Amino acid sequence: MILDRITEPADVKKLSPDEVRQLCDELRDFLVEHVSQTGGHLASNLGVVELTVAIHRVFDTASDRLVFDVGHQCYVHKILTGRRDRFDTLRQLDGLSGFPKPRESVHDAFIAGHASNSISVALGMARARTLQHENYNVLALIGDAALSGGMSLEGLNDAGPSGEPLIVILNDNGMSISRNVGSMSGYLANLRSKPGYYAFKKRYRKALTGSTAGKKVYQVSHNVKRALKESLLPGSTLFENMGFTYLGPVDGHNVEQLTELLQRARDIHGPVVLHVHTVKGKGYQPAEAEPGQFHGVGPFDPLTGSPRKKGQTDFSAVFGEELTRLAEQDQRICAITAAMRSGTGLESFAEAFPDRFFDVGIAEGHATAMAAGMAKQGMIPVFAVYSSFLQRGYDQLIHDVALQGLHVVFAVDRAGLVGADGETHHGCFDPMYLTQIPGMTVLCPASFAELRTMLHQAICDCSGPVAVRYPRGGEGDYQDDRTADGAVSVLRDGCDCTIVTYGVLVNQAMSAAEMLQSRGITAQVVKMNRMAPLDPEAVSGCLGNKGCMLVLEDCLANGCIGQQLISVLSQNGVAPDKLILKNMGSFVPDHGNVDQLYQRYHLDAPSVAAAIEEALA
Repeated sequence: MILDRITEPADVKKLSPDEVRQLCDELRDFLVEHVSQTGGHLASNLGVVELTVAIHRVFDTASDRLVFDVGHQCYVHKILTGRRDRFDTLRQLDGLSGFPKPRESVHDAFIAGHASNSISVALGMARARTLQHENYNVLALIGDAALSGGMSLEGLNDAGPSGEPLIVILNDNGMSISRNVGSMSGYLANLRSKPGYYAFKKRYRKALTGSTAGKKVYQVSHNVKRALKESLLPGSTLFENMGFTYLGPVDGHNVEQLTELLQRARDIHGPVVLHVHTVKGKGYQPAEAEPGQFHGVGPFDPLTGSPRKKGQTDFSAVFGEELTRLAEQDQRICAITAAMRSGTGLESFAEAFPDRFFDVGIAEGHATAMAAGMAKQGMIPVFAVYSSFLQRGYDQLIHDVALQGLHVVFAVDRAGLVGADGETHHGCFDPMYLTQIPGMTVLCPASFAELRTMLHQAICDCSGPVAVRYPRGGEGDYQDDRTADGAVSVLRDGCDCTIVTYGVLVNQAMSAAEMLQSRGITAQVVKMNRMAPLDPEAVSGCLGNKGCMLVLEDCLANGCIGQQLISVLSQNGVAPDKLILKNMGSFVPDHGNVDQLYQRYHLDAPSVAAAIEEALA
């Protein structure tokens, strides 16, 4: 096998054209075999096999800087840069990350996980290179979906006129997770569908640059060529008008053409956009047929593509079903997503109410501001968004929504620990920043039943901005909704200590209380239904007069709810003698399944029980 001979990127450069094509086939087989065991982002990686191989034939990523946007498509890069033998640990605790990580390899130039920042980061690296008088290449690899994010356009706008040698590789497959939306997608589709100009351009240059006279003719005819281009491809000069040399579109599965154009892009020594057309899921029929389903997958049967485990109902699906039911009763209810239609459970809503469903692409700031405009005019917008991605709309949360007290509902999906996607995707910041926004109500369901109840409260009973935060995956043993009213609820009485928590961590708290009961310690378990605004009287009534209090959270320490609670209790003169804050500390956790991370960060029931025993002793 050719792949067995690849221990470092330099080995890729030594291969013959036939060997390169064989290597690409072997890489696809390797991806399907391993991702079918570990889960991960399959379709996007199958689509960039030839592109990644071509990059490593032209550049040296140990010194040249390759900046991935989002980073879903970095698996082939990792395989070629000496990490193939660790691929069975992909996305596993203490194993390979599913995203670029500089601490993992010198070949990973920058951390990735969110969209639309690669051009800005790459331009920063290029400018640093120039200021330090160094000599290396800088590339930004960005997908067409990420190009819809406003930050991408900000980066392009600055990079084009900068004159900095910089290569922006546009991986255009017409997909984010679902099909792309918006005018940028249509613009790129137009470029892909008009190859006549580019074929002519290549023949034209080859014919005229072979002699001195030909070169003069080529220069004189530049304006004629531009006119021909604009007639064949109206509006195709967007990138060129921004200051870039535009190359492409090129077949993203032709290694020879990709290698040639990457060499040309490198030799231009200025800002270049290389437009590459790829097929998401290329080479694996199930992924080509359903690229959205193979964007992020769990373990599956490589022969059929069928999941090894049947899907179970999760919080996202319950949210989508309940929102659809509520929208049947109130025509003001609208749903907004930022390229996460399926991930946030909005498929059924989109089918039932297409006129009230809005997919804005990867543009969370825009989605938040648009929701504010809709609310100002009397609609009830519900923006379903992953906790980690809502951070991208923080400014709009404050200035466009909160300052006017607008009734926008934020369905904050993937709150808390998300598992294998790791540090860039954990929803461990929203408890801190959402509770600081003036007028914001934050509800924390601990079960599917509570999610239904609290979503109804958020839409029908609350005013102003409301967030309903819930985790990825399913519910635990606690499946009640009778305690969803009020700021706090006592789930279990006890006189020796109090455990306070919210969301699905209630399950760990209840299990810890049972363990303590068997050891002669009675623990009161208090569930926070609403983390903002805090109700001082309700909090003091439930939590006062206990010698020991433990607050259990899956967020970072600074600004956590535990700190806010002790402030309220102190002001009311009922602070406990001993306080234990159980959270993730000062650092965002890495990847691993949620149960493993609970254990590592001592958020699991045995750790909670042990901490209380130690405090009481």
